[in-house]
Amino acid sequence: MLDADVTKATTQKQVDSFLNPINFIINRDRELVDKMQMVVRTIEDLVNQKDPLGLEKIPAGSSSWRTPSTSLVRGNVYGREDDKKALIKMLNDNNEHHLSVIAIVGIGGVGKTTLAQWLYNNEEEFMKGFDLKAWVCVSENFDIIETTRNVIKQIHGGTCSLDDFNSLQNALKEELSNKKFFLILDDVWSYDGDKWSNFMTPFQYGKKESIVLLTTRGKNVALAVQNCRPYFLKGLSEDYCWSVFADNASFPESNGRAALEEIGRKIVKKCDGLPLAAETLGRLLRTKHDVEEWNKILMSHIWGFLWRRVRLSQHY
Repeated sequence: MLDADVTKATTQKQVDSFLNPINFIINRDRELVDKMQMVVRTIEDLVNQKDPLGLEKIPAGSSSWRTPSTSLVRGNVYGREDDKKALIKMLNDNNEHHLSVIAIVGIGGVGKTTLAQWLYNNEEEFMKGFDLKAWVCVSENFDIIETTRNVIKQIHGGTCSLDDFNSLQNALKEELSNKKFFLILDDVWSYDGDKWSNFMTPFQYGKKESIVLLTTRGKNVALAVQNCRPYFLKGLSEDYCWSVFADNASFPESNGRAALEEIGRKIVKKCDGLPLAAETLGRLLRTKHDVEEWNKILMSHIWGFLWRRVRLSQHY
């Protein structure tokens, strides 16, 4: 009897020692399957929300995944009165310089382009007295030949057939000579000092008080451009961020409004002061008046993706 028990125990140990690695593999695979299912759900969320989030298929050979900016102001500008005054003062304080170079610096989605658009279109308060103005979206690929050509095209309002850099620089010099100009270079990423030194050469021929204004996510860009002064733009307060969200979301006139506002304010809190996030999510919920739909966004996997997209630029 004792021998039988010993044999049984020994056999059980052998079975356990055989099954333990199998159980480990099964449990490990189960965890892997759970993670894969989570990834699939995240992808499905993004596919369903790609249009409102502004996600687009990148064409082959494209140098940027973002839609180029334009000089047109889109919608209302909330919570930037102090920044507007400070930036105008900063620009006016530089009026003794032959050429002023200023960079609006801030993380992605904080509203740099919006502030620059407001300034560019502010004919009454700031833009009077400029002979020329131009808006060029630069993005990640700072090609000084293409960017110079784009500046000329903006000034002319037409085409530019010149190809070589020398001809382009001389043409730009002629356009700017003895004229007071205001140029905005939006969404600048390059901090290559040599490129900037070569690119900026024609701008010294403009009239006194001319201005080049950059928007950029990295303070290294401002450091790379000679005599460039940075203006650091911070996020909006939660109340102003709510105004951006509410302006883009559409609340029902009666039933359900209070419940949606409560969820909406929680969503805005997650936006962490970034107006682009508030605008994008407000637009996403514009046609949805269902509490369940709003809660889906509040609890969605898109938050991790959104922050990776918004903060991508901080790692260069």
